Amino acid sequence: MSQLKGFFVTGTDTGIGKTWAGCGLILALRQRGYRVIGMKPIASGCQRTAEGLRNEDALCLQSASAVSIPYESINPYAFEPPIAPHIAAQEVGVKIQFAKIRSMAEGLALHAEYLVVEGVGGWRVPLGKEGDVAALAAVLQLPVVLVVGVRLGCLNHALLSVEAIVAAGLPLAGWIANVVDPQMERIDENLETLCAGIAAPCLGVIPFLTQFQPEQLAACLHAESLV
Repeated sequence: MSQLKGFFVTGTDTGIGKTWAGCGLILALRQRGYRVIGMKPIASGCQRTAEGLRNEDALCLQSASAVSIPYESINPYAFEPPIAPHIAAQEVGVKIQFAKIRSMAEGLALHAEYLVVEGVGGWRVPLGKEGDVAALAAVLQLPVVLVVGVRLGCLNHALLSVEAIVAAGLPLAGWIANVVDPQMERIDENLETLCAGIAAPCLGVIPFLTQFQPEQLAACLHAESLV
């Protein structure tokens, strides 16, 4: 089994900007001259198209990648209903196989210097009989980047997620703060608390954005500390 090179992007919850942060990370690394491919192995909430099921997040990662890769390689497990992936998989009789995801990631790695693999939901989201997101990350053996959705409650969610990542034996390469609630009070003080409580570098703070702007996302990140 070959050693993968890249990062596993997880989050403190669903809908807190993992994809935007992941695309920003891809572009920031590409701007430093690296070939980077994004991957979202499992996605629910996909749309039916003439080409098959397509997920908006996976399409963003595909478009941000340095190499043109077939969609099915970026997102091998695509489910239509926007529900927990293990339930969606069970409803259509599909077993999510970590060995398949690992094999496809190794195939992508042949075309890139770094992979940016986005998980689904948070760190402990169930994925079926083989385990949860944490178990999948352990199979891929990639350093973890945690995206913290900055809103009320983020301190608890972030610190618990960090604790779980460390307990899983995986290195936490860093964390990205993404402001999802611009009305949150004392944002700077909360960020200071997170910096003091997380023994990994803050890779950047993404301000509240209403539109997907890859260049602006990349400009917010300090990818040089990862390579």
